[in-house]
Amino acid sequence: MKRKKYNNELTLKEKIAAALIAAMCVSVSVAAFFIHEKLANATEADVPLPEHVNTPATTSAAPSAPEKLRDSPGFPSANLLSASLPEENPPPEKRWNVVFVIDDAGNNLRELEPFLRFPGDITISVLPGLQHSVQVARMVREAGKTLFLHQPMEALGGEEPGPGAIYKGMSADEVRAVLEANIREIGPVAGMNNHQGSLITEDEEIMKTVLEFCRDNRFYFLDSRTSPGSVAPKVSRELGMTIATRNIFLDNERDAASIINYMEQGLSIARERNAVVMIGHAWSTELAGIITRSYSSLSEQGYNFSTVADIMRGGQ
Repeated sequence: MKRKKYNNELTLKEKIAAALIAAMCVSVSVAAFFIHEKLANATEADVPLPEHVNTPATTSAAPSAPEKLRDSPGFPSANLLSASLPEENPPPEKRWNVVFVIDDAGNNLRELEPFLRFPGDITISVLPGLQHSVQVARMVREAGKTLFLHQPMEALGGEEPGPGAIYKGMSADEVRAVLEANIREIGPVAGMNNHQGSLITEDEEIMKTVLEFCRDNRFYFLDSRTSPGSVAPKVSRELGMTIATRNIFLDNERDAASIINYMEQGLSIARERNAVVMIGHAWSTELAGIITRSYSSLSEQGYNFSTVADIMRGGQ
C-alpha cells in the first residue's frame, strides 16, 4: 500500500508540472500573436529614415559625417539634409576682363599659328598690303578669333609705317579712301587700331575722320596709345562715341621674364578697373606660349578672356 501511495503522489506532481508548462506555452503564443499583429500593421513612419533622405522640418539635424565622407564628391549638400531650408543663390562670381590684342599679323603664317591655338578669346590685328595679309585675315576668321585692321599711321619719328598708311596732310577724302581700300583687302573686320601713329593720333582733324569712318561702318576703335598726347579719347567724346584704349604693351622687351612682368601689371589693372587691354605682337617668340600656358590658371582665378567689344559693352 505504501508503494502505491508513493506512485499516486508522483503522478500528481507530474500533472501539476504539465499544467504549468501548458500555461506558459499559451502565454508565449498569445505574446507572439500580438507582436506579429503590430509588425504587420506598422507604417513607413515607424521605420527610421537614412540620413541622405529629405527629412521634415521638425526632424533634428543629422549627425555630422566623417571628414573624409564630407569631402567626397558624392556626399549630399546641406540643402539635401534639410529640405525645409530655403535655397540660397551664391553671390555673383567676380570676374575680370582681359583683352589680348596681337598686332603686326600678316608678315608670315608660321608666327601666327600659335596665337590661333589660344583657347580663349583673342584679337588679331592684321596689317594691310603685306604678302600674307589676305590669307592671315582669312585664317583668323576661320579660327573663330576676332579680326582687326591694324591701320598704319605716320609716327613722330618719321619711321615708315608701311603700306596703306595715313599721313599728315591728307584730306578727309584721302583718309577715307585709304581706310576703305584696306577694309576691302582684309575685311570683314570687327574694328581697327593704329599701327605706330604717334603723329596722326595727335591730329584732331584726321582722328575725327578716322573715328567718323568707324562710327558710320560700325567698327570698334582701339587707341594703341603710341603717344601720351593722343586726342582719340577727346574726339570720341565730342562725337558721342565709345572707344577702347590700350593699357599695357606686353613685349617692349622680348624676353619671357619681361613679358610676364608686364602681364602681371596688366592683371593688376584688371583687378582695379574690372578690365585691361594688353597688346602684344605676332613676331614675339615667347608671347604665345606664355599666355597659352597661363590660360587655365588665370581662368580659375577669375579672369575672363574677352574682346574689345565685350569691354565696351561693359562700359569701360
